[in-house]
Amino acid sequence: MADQTIDVLVIGAGQSGLAVGYYLRRTGLSFVLLDDQLEPGGAWPCAWDSLQLFSPAEANSLPGWLMPRPEDNGFPPRDAVTEYLTQYEHRYALPVQRPVRVTHVQAASTGFVVLTDHGTWHARAVVCATGSWRNPYVPSYPGQADFGGMQVHSSGYRNALPFAGKRVLVVGGANSGAQILAEVSRVARTRWVTEQEPRFLPDEVDGRVLFAQATQRYHAQQGTTKAPPPPSLGDVVMVDSVKEARRRGVLSSVRPFSRFIATGVVWPDGQEEDVDAVVWCTGFRPALAFLAGLGVVQADGRVATTNTRATALPGLWLVGYGNWTGFASATLIGVGRTARATAEEIRTWLLAPPDAAAQRPLVG
Repeated sequence: MADQTIDVLVIGAGQSGLAVGYYLRRTGLSFVLLDDQLEPGGAWPCAWDSLQLFSPAEANSLPGWLMPRPEDNGFPPRDAVTEYLTQYEHRYALPVQRPVRVTHVQAASTGFVVLTDHGTWHARAVVCATGSWRNPYVPSYPGQADFGGMQVHSSGYRNALPFAGKRVLVVGGANSGAQILAEVSRVARTRWVTEQEPRFLPDEVDGRVLFAQATQRYHAQQGTTKAPPPPSLGDVVMVDSVKEARRRGVLSSVRPFSRFIATGVVWPDGQEEDVDAVVWCTGFRPALAFLAGLGVVQADGRVATTNTRATALPGLWLVGYGNWTGFASATLIGVGRTARATAEEIRTWLLAPPDAAAQRPLVG
């Protein structure tokens, strides 16, 4: 396949990539979105079958078009989000090419060379919008390799059927942990393992209130130099399945075990417990392996940024990876703000006077 040239290349066409594409349409720049999935929807089709958002459709919308409400007027399930993103891509005729897997991004005198399994692209600017689904995080425990039971991360969990009749630890205290615990506990003997006691929101509070409160705290912190990061939006929202689990008395949690043994785990007091399976609801790390050759990825998997712009390499932006790329940028409703600012920043940078060429990335 012949090399292709573009002003802006966006890696990833999930919610973050689509939001960036929506605003790039307004800039007059040429752009393309490369996505490694067979179908639209980003990571959403890969989520577990019963996943449910914890706020109404209108509070989970990308810029320009509100997510349609489900017929039952409840919170949207996984498949509704996938359908919305599919229609969003077509509605705005966003130039997505798939399946295309990006393998390496290299700096060049004219911008970047992007190597893929379907040819090479030359781009003046690159936006990473791959999220983190491809890079699940599982904490390391002594004896983990000796454990003979099943281990599955939430990214690989689909439903509770494989766990029926088993002894299962669900590890992780945010919404994914609560929802998966609620489901697995119907068919298995479960124990919920969390670093700290989970924080449950009042029944009448959904994700809209959580997001608004987190936003207020975030803005309040902007006036201080040593403010901690804004909230992770990880407080447990009492969706119907979690309320039902509460009625069954299974929402209590314990602190982490100390190590694995072949048949289970050992708790801090030395007590051993036989376990058949562990479900890790322990989050993700940025999926940025293709940037390894640029020397910008830090030990924690992040890239140093000013807002969404990589501080060490002009022409590179990162959108949707969490609060370090913009407050709540990893959420459907939160990514629009950073996507808009990113597109405008790219437009300004690419249309800068020729004497700004000294700031362009150079061949390493």
